[in-house]
Amino acid sequence: MTPLADKDHRYLWHPFTQMRDWVREEPVIIASGQGAVLRDTEGREYLDGNSSIWTNLHGHRHPRITAAIKDQLDRIAHSSFLGLSNVPAIELAERLCRLTKLDRVFYSDDGSTAMEVAIKMAFQYWRHRGQPHRRRFVAFADAYHGDTLGAVSVGGIDLFHATFKPLLFEVVRVARLEELPAGEEVAGVVIEPVVQGAAGMKLWPRGMLRELRRWCDRSGALLIADEVMTGFGRTGTMFACEQEGVRPDLMAVAKGLTGGYLPLAATLTTAAIYEAFLGEYAEFKTFFHGHSYTGNQLGCAAALANLEVFEEERTLEKVSVLSSRFSVGLAQCRELPCVVDVRQIGLIGAVEVGPYRLEEQMGIRICREMRRRGVLTRPIGNTVVLMPPYCITPAQLDRLLQTLTEAITVICTVA
Repeated sequence: MTPLADKDHRYLWHPFTQMRDWVREEPVIIASGQGAVLRDTEGREYLDGNSSIWTNLHGHRHPRITAAIKDQLDRIAHSSFLGLSNVPAIELAERLCRLTKLDRVFYSDDGSTAMEVAIKMAFQYWRHRGQPHRRRFVAFADAYHGDTLGAVSVGGIDLFHATFKPLLFEVVRVARLEELPAGEEVAGVVIEPVVQGAAGMKLWPRGMLRELRRWCDRSGALLIADEVMTGFGRTGTMFACEQEGVRPDLMAVAKGLTGGYLPLAATLTTAAIYEAFLGEYAEFKTFFHGHSYTGNQLGCAAALANLEVFEEERTLEKVSVLSSRFSVGLAQCRELPCVVDVRQIGLIGAVEVGPYRLEEQMGIRICREMRRRGVLTRPIGNTVVLMPPYCITPAQLDRLLQTLTEAITVICTVA
């Protein structure tokens, strides 16, 4: 073990990680990156096969985003958003509203907090509208919306959420549209549009989101779209809701908002919801929610640069071309031993192996073999997720898929 690895094992507690397993091997400690490549402290290079957990869009050290952050740092790094405003936060809000066709932006720090804001806004909205009986939320089986308690309440993955059940509020849990309840008491329906991420990149049937929008319109419930993972081009359109021409009442964005550079999130909503919170001070209609780093200037500057890169590099066209190549390569994985399903939309790919018990750690073993061959990604159970950055070259994409093929062949043959 290197001295740095010893310090990691001595002082750190990593997320979603069984630390007893973690300390049994030397960790990969990232020192630098460029484009789609990460480099560790020992000089080894790795393809970033999951965009640093679904966040990095245009590659590491993109000159436009790096320069924007440096320029903002020379002005000011942060000032409070409570009772004050700032230039990049204002400019970014305008850009986001134009992109989403929504009307107002409320900033936060990450996907969980953006969803927490959406849930609280929906709940309080109905109280201001004189309909306090609308307090129930509908959420889907296998959903994942973050790790804070409100977000966990609408989540539906027992492995992550069951431990905390005594702390959570009750929701109406459904698996498909036919199970939706009568809408009179429903405040909102929460959904990951088009694809459920932490469920293993499971795709919703085509047209499902459009039908859900119609149900919300009939019942009066608010549609809350969790675009934390799908937003900013990942499915092939700027936002997944665009795949079916749907405008939600509330939308949460985060991971790709800054291009994967800094923590920043936003909850967007309609003028109608915003206006329900307006009133005299003594009415206490204020939305009493906020974080110390809300509207942080560095994050907003990075996000503005990220959106400029989308325009200048015609990123969505690039994603379309790469997605076609990605689809062909992933389809070939269907012939591999133990592969039971392959799922893909845009630059989201998932290869599921089975039948294996979760305790057998097949997904982890495959990803470990990929790491040994110079590709980094993480599994979700027995599903290996590939989510490359948009800057990946065709040759790098082919290598990513070839490494997955080799790792599955080796691990499944041994098993």
